[in-house]
Amino acid sequence: MISVTTAQLHAWLAAYAWPLARILALIASAPVIGNPSVPASVKIGLGLLITVLVAPLVPSPAGIDPASAGGLLILAQQVLVGLAMGFAMHVVFHAAEMTGELAGLQMGLGFATLYDASVPGFIPIIGQYLGIVVSLAFLAVDGHLLLVAALAHSFQVLPLAPLSAPSGLRALAEWGGSIFSYGLALSLPLLAALLITNVALGVLTRAAPQLNIFAVGFPLTILIGILALALALPYFAPTLERLFIEGLTAMPRLAAALR
Repeated sequence: MISVTTAQLHAWLAAYAWPLARILALIASAPVIGNPSVPASVKIGLGLLITVLVAPLVPSPAGIDPASAGGLLILAQQVLVGLAMGFAMHVVFHAAEMTGELAGLQMGLGFATLYDASVPGFIPIIGQYLGIVVSLAFLAVDGHLLLVAALAHSFQVLPLAPLSAPSGLRALAEWGGSIFSYGLALSLPLLAALLITNVALGVLTRAAPQLNIFAVGFPLTILIGILALALALPYFAPTLERLFIEGLTAMPRLAAALR
């Protein structure tokens, strides 16, 4: 008859429950695989599979009962680490959606909004289009596999142990602020083309006041915006690749900052 002691049971729980908490938190907050349209059973199954593969290689802190206050604190901290790492990668996707939002507002498509299931709320149609483009590019460069590799590497950078997170939370906030700089950098070609178009329409209106600017301006700005987007999309690839690399390198860096 096989007998299991309480110490052995606690060791097994510590070896698998704490890594599972970080892994599931990252899967829930990561782009693409964390989309609400992905069934919860798929996310849980993927988390269990990664845990079974990774947990034997992760050293667990000895002498801490998983059901004690210290063990529950470590569990909560692992959830925080997973959410922070998923958010670090989400910054790239939010920057692309911000690019579409800025361009859509300048094109006059601010009223054309669609519901985005990945981030509950309404965003302009151009923003959702660029979000889909970035998701496809992320899968095309095997970003989902690199995401899992960064997750496995995070257990070496930040082992399972009690954390002190003030500096890490600040680093997370600073990385989140880069959404605006990246979004503005991606949208500059579109905004420049639309600014020139609006200036030209303003000059044309002054030269011919009888011209109906509403009948001419809206279709023209939409057409120029779509053409500028079509011309700029091929140049987005190297920028998106660089942003993906920065996001993947930011994941273990933010995990290390939570030490």
